[in-house]
Formats: sequence, C-alpha cells, structure tokens
Amino acid sequence: MKLPYKWLLPLSLMLSPLAQTQEVDVQEIVKRAELAAYYAGDDGRSAARMLITDAQGRKQMRQFVILRKDREDGGSQDMMVFFSRPADVRDTVFRVVKNTDRDDDRWLYLPGLDLVKRISAGDKRTSFVGSHFFYEDVSGRSTSQDNFSLLDETDKQYVLEANPKDPGSVEFTRYQVSIDKATMLPVKIDFFDSKGENYRRVEALKTEEIQGYPTVTHSRVQDLRSGGETEMQFRFISYDLGLPDDVFSERSLRNPPRDWLELRD
Repeated sequence: MKLPYKWLLPLSLMLSPLAQTQEVDVQEIVKRAELAAYYAGDDGRSAARMLITDAQGRKQMRQFVILRKDREDGGSQDMMVFFSRPADVRDTVFRVVKNTDRDDDRWLYLPGLDLVKRISAGDKRTSFVGSHFFYEDVSGRSTSQDNFSLLDETDKQYVLEANPKDPGSVEFTRYQVSIDKATMLPVKIDFFDSKGENYRRVEALKTEEIQGYPTVTHSRVQDLRSGGETEMQFRFISYDLGLPDDVFSERSLRNPPRDWLELRD
C-alpha cells in the first residue's frame, strides 16, 4: 500500500499541532492494518470453504486453495486461487498481481472453455465467483485510493472513515472500518451509499494466531439490502513456505503447481 504522504505534507503545514498528530497517527494505523491483514509472512497458503446464501436462503458452496507471495512487504504481491469444488468450478483459477501504483491485474482461467479471461478494472467491485465478496476483496482494496480520518477510538478499537478519491469509480460514498488494537486486523467494514444507507458489511467472525501472525480464520460479507451473505472459513494456514516465483505465472493457470497445493498443518 502506498500512503498519501505527499498529500499529507502540504496539508500538515496548515494544521494545528493536535491535528498534525492525529493525521500522522491515522496513516500509521492504516499502514499497520494493511500489513497485518494482507502481508503476514513472506508468503502463505490456506484452504478456504465459502458458503454462499442468497436472499431466498438457497445455499452454494465453493472450495479452493489460496497461494500468496509478497514481492516486497507492503508492496506488490502475487496471488493464485485454485478451485476444487463443486464440479462446475473445479480447476477454475483466479490470478491477481497486486500493484501499488495502479489497479491490480486480475485473470480468471475457465477450464471448460480453456480460456483465460482478464478481469477489467471496471469489474473489480462485482461478484467473485457468484459470492457476495468482490474481486477487489480477495487481494484487498488499495488504501492509496481513499482518504482516511479517525472517527472514534475505544480501549479496544480504532474506527476510521474512508472516502474514495475517485467517487465515480466505486458504488459507495464512504466506509467505516473498525481495527482491533491488539492485532491491528480490520474486524468490521460498513459501506454507505449516497443516501447514507449502510448497505454492505464485511467482518471477521474469528481470528487466531498462526505462526505468530494474527490471522482471520472466519469472515462474512452481508448484503444488507437483500439479506444474502457469504461466509468464508480458512484451514491449513501456513506462512513462510518458500514458494518459488514461477508458481505465480500464467503457466500455473492451466498447469497448477500440485506439490504446493497439497494441504498439511
């Protein structure tokens, strides 16, 4: 994540000493939260089970394995998602290259068509494989796209408000994120529309410490308008595996790296 220090520098000259301290602290909070949420270890692997419940109560399940490797801590990052169940999505692969200076690059391999489809930047906030998560949620929204301010602070949490720098590129006008002070993990994000309605919530339902890293092991996103939701549970989580760079190549879309997809604690 790139932090808007260039933006802060001239603004800080006009602020009171108290306000300057608050702005600097907010940026530090945002930086630490992003590192905790998306950059644990140099790389990582986990199995995930996604349970999708639509507004009528109908349920669908997805299972997949996620591989992730940092090119630099807090910077560019590679990610691959390999689907195994159900049968209609088996061998589908999602690839992300997380960028810090522009939109992330995203591809989806569809085995039935033997087709690699590029996900356009305009589709980043659309449904990820039929769930209530968005493509952008998988690798995380770059915080350089938003301006943050501190709304509240309690003994246990920071509550920040974020406003998009380019409102025309997103469906929300603002969001509020609650960050746990003990782990620095974001534990709840509420999105609001132009009428001030809270229409979407993403939250951590369970966190655990794994290899010394605070980790979300159960999360949920809710469509507060329709009532639908998707829960995601993670198992077999491991960090610092020494994943080679060539795992995160276009070749792996059609030829998954089986040795690295074998699950073990």
